Amino acid sequence: MTSARHRLQRADRDLAALAVLALLTQGPRHPYDLHRFMIDTRKDFVTGLPRSIYHAVDKLARDGLIAVHGSEQQAGRPERTTYELTDAGRAELRRRVSLLLATPESDATLSYAALSFMGALTRDDALVALRARIAALDVQRATLAADLAEASGVPPILLVESRLEQARLDAERSWFAGLVDDLESGELAWLDTRA
Repeated sequence: MTSARHRLQRADRDLAALAVLALLTQGPRHPYDLHRFMIDTRKDFVTGLPRSIYHAVDKLARDGLIAVHGSEQQAGRPERTTYELTDAGRAELRRRVSLLLATPESDATLSYAALSFMGALTRDDALVALRARIAALDVQRATLAADLAEASGVPPILLVESRLEQARLDAERSWFAGLVDDLESGELAWLDTRA
């Protein structure tokens, strides 16, 4: 089985681009407005603001995932170009969110971003991705347990980081299984916010 690290490409890890795609589902915006919204809503997983937003906008526009919508100018302010999401951008947003939801990573910011923008998916698509994540976590947990069993002759002090990883994987699996249960039972209501 290919590890999660090999499945995620660099573009899949680009959280500034993911945030731009997700925020444009709410309608056309200019890059500064996107930046302000990320600050105001504490999307702390996007680093390098505001420069990273402007770079992401340029790349997404070049790739045809967003397009110029128009421009606006307020009194005493420079003219600002607004962008909108294209159909290809909507599809790419859903692909990236699904992939990040389904792929356990030690970098928790990827999970935070996927959870933050999970509403870009349908409830059923989110559940498919979450179940895939749980299955991947089960594989990782089994592999680590087997490795620890093989290391039975190693002094325990030399395995503490593996024990921490085991506890982290157990906790993550438990939390995501609870999320799936809450979504399936209706305890956590789904809001269809897709554009």
